[in-house]
Amino acid sequence: MSQDRRARSVGIGRAHAKAILLGEHAVVYGAPAIALPMVQLTATASAGWSSHAGDARGGLSFTMTGSASRAVVTQASDGLQRLAAAFTEHMGVEGRPHLDVILDGAIPPGRGLGSSAANSRAIVLALADLFGRELTDGTVFDLVQTAENMTHGRASGVDAMAVGASAPLLFQAGRAQELAVGCDGLFIVADSGTAGSTREAVELLRDGFARGAGARERFLRRATQLTEEARQALAEGLAQELGERLTGYHELLRAAGLSTGRIDAMVGAALGAGSLGAKITGGGLGGCVLALTQPDQAREVARHLHDAGAVQTWVVPLRRLPRHAH
Repeated sequence: MSQDRRARSVGIGRAHAKAILLGEHAVVYGAPAIALPMVQLTATASAGWSSHAGDARGGLSFTMTGSASRAVVTQASDGLQRLAAAFTEHMGVEGRPHLDVILDGAIPPGRGLGSSAANSRAIVLALADLFGRELTDGTVFDLVQTAENMTHGRASGVDAMAVGASAPLLFQAGRAQELAVGCDGLFIVADSGTAGSTREAVELLRDGFARGAGARERFLRRATQLTEEARQALAEGLAQELGERLTGYHELLRAAGLSTGRIDAMVGAALGAGSLGAKITGGGLGGCVLALTQPDQAREVARHLHDAGAVQTWVVPLRRLPRHAH
């Protein structure tokens, strides 16, 4: 039987967005980070056999639906072509079949929400479904991480794991574990309307570290302290303390030059409307604000965020989750 036995006519794969609660930038240096899955913002891919049967080279026809700009589509297409090639090579698929992939992504790019990792994961799972292959979590991670490294330079791996997670994750040095959650609450994620640049932010931070003796160590020490205290507050259900750590991490990133005027205005608006804590989330220099809010204040917080410049908001529930036995 041929190795690329056509198990199905269409393969489907899904993944979702994520937001970093704390640990941006520090995670690349081995410090911990906490990631929150945003399951209501999804990427869905479908993969099918192409009618381009005459193309001896094989390859991938890629279509992106939604409102993404042409530049985003072109950039994504290049990376995903290579991702498809890596998949077929890894799975030992023979004959380089020509495939049509359609990606329906609701996750806005460049906002720190993991759109590139979610798109890659959805496509990997769609191809696996099409070829009737079972992939281990490790294989999916490795394939997504390959694409992430092409997109972002050196990627920490947190996005590649978080876009498939069902609970908040603590991520450190390439390993992830589900976190205990001791309280219910809501996060409001607000899009500033401006794409950030992870690469630019990483370089800005690195330059800052190079200019001051001990600057890197101080940044990492404070980042690690805030993230660890937030993990404890999350486990013990101390929402007020969790919120304070979020705001503290925003101050850390702002002091490093990674925020913007609009982001700072949105953080101030969320706090002014009664949020327990608020911060920029993701690489910085644009992107989104994340605010921890009591359910009865969510409408007011969302309204203030929009007044301060948010172009759209999403509500992400935080659910009590006992510590797992493993």
